[in-house]
Amino acid sequence: MIPHSRPFIDPQDREEVDKALASGCLAQGEQVALFERDLCSFIGVRHGAAVSSGTAALHLALAALGTGPGDEVVVPSFVCSALLNAVHYTGAKAVPADIDPLTYNLDAVDTARRIGKKTKAIIVPHLFGTAADLDEVISLGVPVIEDCAQSVGSLYKGRFTGSRGLISIFSFYATKVIATGEGGMAVSNDGGLMESIRDLREYDGKANYRIRFNYKMTDFQAALGRSQLRKLPAFIERRREIAGRYNETLGKLGVAVPQTRPDRDHIYYRYVLPRPPETFLKAMQEMGVGCRKPVFKPLHGYLGLFGYPNTEAAWRKSVSVPIYPGLNENEIRTVTEAMKEACSRI
Repeated sequence: MIPHSRPFIDPQDREEVDKALASGCLAQGEQVALFERDLCSFIGVRHGAAVSSGTAALHLALAALGTGPGDEVVVPSFVCSALLNAVHYTGAKAVPADIDPLTYNLDAVDTARRIGKKTKAIIVPHLFGTAADLDEVISLGVPVIEDCAQSVGSLYKGRFTGSRGLISIFSFYATKVIATGEGGMAVSNDGGLMESIRDLREYDGKANYRIRFNYKMTDFQAALGRSQLRKLPAFIERRREIAGRYNETLGKLGVAVPQTRPDRDHIYYRYVLPRPPETFLKAMQEMGVGCRKPVFKPLHGYLGLFGYPNTEAAWRKSVSVPIYPGLNENEIRTVTEAMKEACSRI
């Protein structure tokens, strides 16, 4: 079975982790500081704080903005429940908005309708590897948190995602674009907000008391992250090469392929097709290819809300097929042949 997702770890990655382990520093230390420096330099921002997960980074970003009970945070409905959790950790209310049917990202027009006097922030994920309509959302005048968990290395109007929001967060989960097993980072050009995030990520050795968290990253995770970051351009090139193969195959079948807007690019963290999930998933499984619905359940479904037609359509008719740097040529051929057969059954 070809898995839907698989991390790519090479001998260089293992060597860097071994060095970190041999140093004797297993917790947050020099490698964490260097990873923060490296990612900030790559993205083009001044300050970073590595943490234990992307959810932790999002929680701390909201906390640094002073989010709490009585506040509202606008989020897209077509996204994983981690966003819902992070908002609820603060005691605030999550307000889902509908999506752009082309990119599956937050729709700026619908977002504007969801904003009210209680709106504290808007979380803008760049889903599946292509940027959302960031300028349009920023123009609404509410603090924007960019969620780059799936988009590190993608461009929006000539700049990397993560460089324009008030705060941006990243995830380095095992199957993300670059992986540290678990881990995340918050970045910003606002030194005051980042000072607050750094204070909140660890609880010990403080002169005063307030609720803080044990959200630190380890040095051996950071060493792996630094090694993975050096390979990011090659990872993206390989993802685009595989996507090109899929596009060619599906184009001949008249099947719509992933799209984006002209002023941004696509790194293909996910390759999402508009196909009926149940039929397609079953056919691909029979041919040895693991596929998934790209979002398990929309957020408005968890909250018992209605009025999200684009999200509902995407959820009913979208499926994600394997695409990652570790796919070999035989596996790519297997996936493309399986897609041909699965599409013929629909």
